[in-house]
Amino acid sequence: MTKPFSGKTTATLTRRQLLGTGLALGLVGPAMAAEPPKPKTLVVNSSGGVVNRALRKAFFTEFERRYGIRVVDTSPADTAKLKAMVASGNVEWDVTEIAGQDGVLVERLGLVEPLDHSIIDLSRYPESVKHNKFLFPRSVYSTVLGYRKEAFKKGHPVGWAQFWDVKAFPGRRALRNHPVDNLEFALLADGVPADKLYPLDLDRAFRKLDEIKPHIAVWWQAGAQPAQLLIDGEVDLASGWSGRFYDLVMKDAPVAIEWQGGAIKESHFAIPKGARNLYWSQKYLAVMAEAERQAIYTNELGYPGLNLDVVKFVEPRVVPHLITSPENLSKQFFLDLVWWADNQAVAMDRWNKWMLKG
Repeated sequence: MTKPFSGKTTATLTRRQLLGTGLALGLVGPAMAAEPPKPKTLVVNSSGGVVNRALRKAFFTEFERRYGIRVVDTSPADTAKLKAMVASGNVEWDVTEIAGQDGVLVERLGLVEPLDHSIIDLSRYPESVKHNKFLFPRSVYSTVLGYRKEAFKKGHPVGWAQFWDVKAFPGRRALRNHPVDNLEFALLADGVPADKLYPLDLDRAFRKLDEIKPHIAVWWQAGAQPAQLLIDGEVDLASGWSGRFYDLVMKDAPVAIEWQGGAIKESHFAIPKGARNLYWSQKYLAVMAEAERQAIYTNELGYPGLNLDVVKFVEPRVVPHLITSPENLSKQFFLDLVWWADNQAVAMDRWNKWMLKG
């Protein structure tokens, strides 16, 4: 005969017994389950160059120290390659950066694994991103105008209308060989207010691009190019990612940033669908979510992490150069990622044909 439960226990269950009981009852969640075996390496794919060096200083080294797993970094971020990997079932990356405008696209195509919020703590993130299901919100970055100081001693171009004004501001120019950002910049140069950009008027944008095309000395393709072009004196003005120019500014190079008309995007990381080391990929992103680690990255590149506690750890001299500092933020606009996800194929096809025209 079974004795009634008295509310007291007469013995202490061992941890093994408790785990066994929990497993039998289906009560043990992911946090209690045993960790899977550690791989020798974890492959993290990103933009390359100074970005990967900053990632190593802020995150890779700390992950290796904690878990004894070596981080192998590759580059560049490439959505087409991600799609091919997932389709073939041969996924080489454990974690990859996702280009800002491709975030919506990779979700829609089912190219990434869901985030495990029991491992990755986003509780100190803005409400707009703390519940992201697939994309880890690493930071924000901006495409801005960089210029050589010595070329504009009497005043540099402020905003894209003046970038287009080759008579008032003569000099060699560079823009990215891609419709993203350039369509927006062309419309801003043509007088469209930043809050009225979307949906983009492609006809108007390409008419404005026709005006500047003969004055573009270099159509850059890699993120490191604009900064190097300015340093080498090959161009006097260039669009480019703010972190690349930030690196020069902090080294007192003769290069400066103009924030007016900057195009802000979220920078994401994600776990490719079918990644081989899913649990350890989640643990790596958990390291990336920590405010103190993000502050190291921010100090290096000027790309602010989105953990709200980052500001407690960032060096004071860095604050004036941050995308999210109030003065800089007010001059910029956020790229509409949904518009680009819906229209990128059309815009890219038109861009490629436009580039081939004389």
